Amino acid sequence: MDTSSILLSRRRFQQWLGSATLSMIAGKTGWGVELAPSGEFFDMHTHLGQTWNTTAPLTAEELLRWMDAHQIAQAVVLPLVSPEASSYPLSSDFVLEQTRPFRDRLIPFCSIDPRTSYSGGHKGAVDMLKKYQDAGARGFGEHKPGVPIDHPGNLTLFAACAEVGLPILFHLDNQRNTDKPGLPGLANVLTQVPNAVMIGHGPGWWGSLSGDATQQDLGGYPRTKPTPGGAIDTLMEKFPNLYGELSAGSGAGAINRDLDFGREFLIRRSDRLMFGTDFLSPGQAVPQFELFAKIELPVEVREKICFRNARRVLSLA
Repeated sequence: MDTSSILLSRRRFQQWLGSATLSMIAGKTGWGVELAPSGEFFDMHTHLGQTWNTTAPLTAEELLRWMDAHQIAQAVVLPLVSPEASSYPLSSDFVLEQTRPFRDRLIPFCSIDPRTSYSGGHKGAVDMLKKYQDAGARGFGEHKPGVPIDHPGNLTLFAACAEVGLPILFHLDNQRNTDKPGLPGLANVLTQVPNAVMIGHGPGWWGSLSGDATQQDLGGYPRTKPTPGGAIDTLMEKFPNLYGELSAGSGAGAINRDLDFGREFLIRRSDRLMFGTDFLSPGQAVPQFELFAKIELPVEVREKICFRNARRVLSLA
């Protein structure tokens, strides 16, 4: 008998062992307990439909096949409603509809632009968010409007999200949710809305990993080695409601600027960081898998970042 046909490769065994471990973390007992889908990763950032006029549309079925191929158990699907956010608007209703048949694996968010015409101030925003929440939304974002991060309309929406219990995933750069080096605008948000769970993403957020971040860095993808004292670390130390997700070129690129520095940051903030890809089009290159294949992390740290933190923040675990 050819025993090679029944032996698992080391790689396949590690994948199986990782999935089994995470399944146990998620409550996979084999005794009738409701199970979370198995897989090494929870992806905090994907999109459906056509996002840019230079990318192809992505269907829910295509996203699920891609997830299966990359050991992704569940993924957040984000709308894009602001004119600065994408070439084509992706409404909250669209995301809720497209994910409805697959809610065990595709987790919908909702979004409202702060310049939207609605009545009732804070109460009006709360009522709108509750409508989306009742339809299945587990968070708010991708929040990507062309206003300062501490714009009054943003503060109203963030306070409404805090009231109804929706975590906020925001994009920050020099065009959307703008801020200055050191992120004083974001500090103002965190001070004024201390109960809002804020999840940072984008060039402005990840450029602020370094203590010497410039205004140009907040709008680009710096490659120089970061220095200590970055705004992300400073704000996370002060505000326990601040999180970050590692999607897109900005997230992977920030850690790749200096793998030793990046590794220490991942370990230091392992309770506040979440894996994400920003996958939005078939065939898209995703640098996060290469990053997590080459960076050595303690098992507990990797499990928190890749799976457990997201499920905890979204009250799925």
